[in-house]
Amino acid sequence: KSIPTDFKDAIHLALQYYPELSKTNIKFIIRKSKSPLAARPIFWAIFRQASKRKYIITISNSSNAKLTPILLKNLSFNSQVGVIGHELAHIDFYNSKCGVYFISLALKHFSKRAIDKFEFDTDKRCVEHGLGFQLLSWSKEVREKLDIKQWGGSKSPKAKRERYMNPITIINCMNTFPIYIVD
Repeated sequence: KSIPTDFKDAIHLALQYYPELSKTNIKFIIRKSKSPLAARPIFWAIFRQASKRKYIITISNSSNAKLTPILLKNLSFNSQVGVIGHELAHIDFYNSKCGVYFISLALKHFSKRAIDKFEFDTDKRCVEHGLGFQLLSWSKEVREKLDIKQWGGSKSPKAKRERYMNPITIINCMNTFPIYIVD
């Protein structure tokens, strides 16, 4: 792993929830990017076995003014761990796929509905891995900082679709996994 010192504690903590990625080659890079965080395989890696793939998680240090409040450096520690966990959930999922899948994923980017489902399912994988409280922190913080009023989830028939789980949906999802149930 290539990990920037600025976020090493949050990254190391999130990685503990993904022991299956312990031997996965992941490079975390900090640079200006439109998206605050993004995970992707290196292009030629998609044609290799999962065990030999290389991945990049880009952490933006500068973005448009609207997204600046939710850059990783501007988030609380728990929110940092949650959103890094979300990106690691992408990589964990990619490791279960073959090269042809990545071509279909590229085509899915033309469909907002398909990407909404893809990101929603990634949030669910993050919760399954035990990072529900951290993802909840991120979801609340992002909505507060961006002043998002819409609290419906992508599975809610009364609400518009959302790309990422909202706090209520995260709590409901957490309630379906024994690791979050307190006796």
